[in-house]
Amino acid sequence: MARTDRIEPDGDVVARLGAIALGLPETYEEDAWTGVRWRIRAKTFAHVMVAQPGFESSFRDVTGVADPTTIVTFHATGDELLAFVHAGPPFYKPPWSPTIVGMVIDDDTDWAEVADLVSESYRVCAPQKLVRLLDQAAPRAHTRD
Repeated sequence: MARTDRIEPDGDVVARLGAIALGLPETYEEDAWTGVRWRIRAKTFAHVMVAQPGFESSFRDVTGVADPTTIVTFHATGDELLAFVHAGPPFYKPPWSPTIVGMVIDDDTDWAEVADLVSESYRVCAPQKLVRLLDQAAPRAHTRD
């Protein structure tokens, strides 16, 4: 049976995520094995892709959703990670990493929340020198409850 071509994330979604991620110190964007990812040095802190039939997908395995679904994955730690693990949709917890969380991107997506999540993921992955630089440039207005 021939495999179908992968569905790539919508260009507008990639552009919105890129505007958030590329505003952080020393980040870059690149094509990933599927979709697009944003990295700080050699660490991916955000990755957008489409979970779809015909390809392995922890999203489909965890949620049971078979329809093509745009998702972004990011890092979280501590209480925030625990909250995401138990939150349910639009969040899910892939089994392949202890600190990765996924979120469905759709018409109901809160882009301010996405910006916060991507920025926090960057803080998990970036060298402390860059995190301090980020803190000096724009002190965090709040922390997540």
